[in-house]
Amino acid sequence: MIDVRLLRTDLDAVRTAQARRGKPDVLAQIDAAVALDTKLRDLTAERDALRARVNDLSKQVGGLRKAGKNDEAEAVMNESRALGETERQLQADFDGLQAQLRDVMLRIPNIPHVDAPNGGSDADNPVIKGPVNMPAAFGDHQRVPHWETATVLGILDNERATKIAGAMFTMQRGLGATLARALCQFALDQNADAFEEIRPPSLVTTATLTATGHLPKFADDAFAIERDDLWTIPTAEVPLTSLYAGEVLDEAQLPARLMAYTPCYRREAGSAGRDTRGMLRAHEFDKVEILAIATPEQSPTLLQELVGRAEALIAALELPYRIIEICTGDMGGSHHRSFDLEVYAPGCDAWLEVSSVSWFSDYQARRADIRFKRHGQKGTEIANTLNGSALAVPRVWAAILENHRQPDGSVRIPEVLRPYMRGAASMASK
Repeated sequence: MIDVRLLRTDLDAVRTAQARRGKPDVLAQIDAAVALDTKLRDLTAERDALRARVNDLSKQVGGLRKAGKNDEAEAVMNESRALGETERQLQADFDGLQAQLRDVMLRIPNIPHVDAPNGGSDADNPVIKGPVNMPAAFGDHQRVPHWETATVLGILDNERATKIAGAMFTMQRGLGATLARALCQFALDQNADAFEEIRPPSLVTTATLTATGHLPKFADDAFAIERDDLWTIPTAEVPLTSLYAGEVLDEAQLPARLMAYTPCYRREAGSAGRDTRGMLRAHEFDKVEILAIATPEQSPTLLQELVGRAEALIAALELPYRIIEICTGDMGGSHHRSFDLEVYAPGCDAWLEVSSVSWFSDYQARRADIRFKRHGQKGTEIANTLNGSALAVPRVWAAILENHRQPDGSVRIPEVLRPYMRGAASMASK
């Protein structure tokens, strides 16, 4: 969440920055937060003054009793008890207002970076690089949707996946399953030079999912295990961000670089009927995530590094791609600045988002209470977090089948993946 002190010290700047998102409800939330914060501060002053009065009365009681003025001492004690009851009510009111303020603050999005482009929707996202590896023309054999190729090759069996788990689940078979695993191992290996591999839990608490900004806003898109108050993770970003929740890191530990392969679960509420064929949209998929916890000064350079690492993976797979920067009107609520990598899929005739790289400034770390201490300085500061999809399997898998489809219907496996494919150089029908 944003720092509530900004609403007290620089409200106009906050409103101006948030207005760039083009969402009037955000400004209404800011107004609500300001009103609640004002009430809280007034209540705090009243409560503290009352506490001071009670303490003063307690001292008077001792002096009166010492002087033998028991009747007067009893009267002062009665006044103190009455004030104590009032104080308890004020504390209850304070706790209620504080909970209301936290709820509103959790819903207010992050402040966009000054360099984030203005815009109202994804149509306004500027292309900052590419297209790269785009051929002059695609052959007719590449204009076949991946689900048709996968059916012929026998490497995708969504019909049986639906029988097993219901709609919007996918199941790869044979070399299709091997390809999915190969993509994940390739992404891990390519980032192992600088990132510590983690295998986090796939189930997390409400507090963990709240820390990244997925709750309360995206509760409808998450799978909840209500009996145990647990949630399936929508991305490894969630457990990796909270790895150091509630901790104070030394400045020398930063940036902390983490990566993880995990299954990811998303309800995809509101997406019924869209992209339901093939691999483009599913409730469960595999992904490798890279994440950094950093100082504010380290973050801009790290953002570009994460983008570069995601780009290198896609380029190595010999896929046509482009990089876009996300405008303020399309930016996620927790994002400070974001870039997407898109791969062109000729069979779908569409640009598919395959990686999103984002800088969250201190928004997530404040929710998770991740702090760091600078050398030679008193106190601590809220850290910054950044993360990126190193490689999300479904759309990359689909793009490989379409871009690397050969005239005879087989699919050429990119060379960088062949060491993970048990010697297979292509996928062909039996």
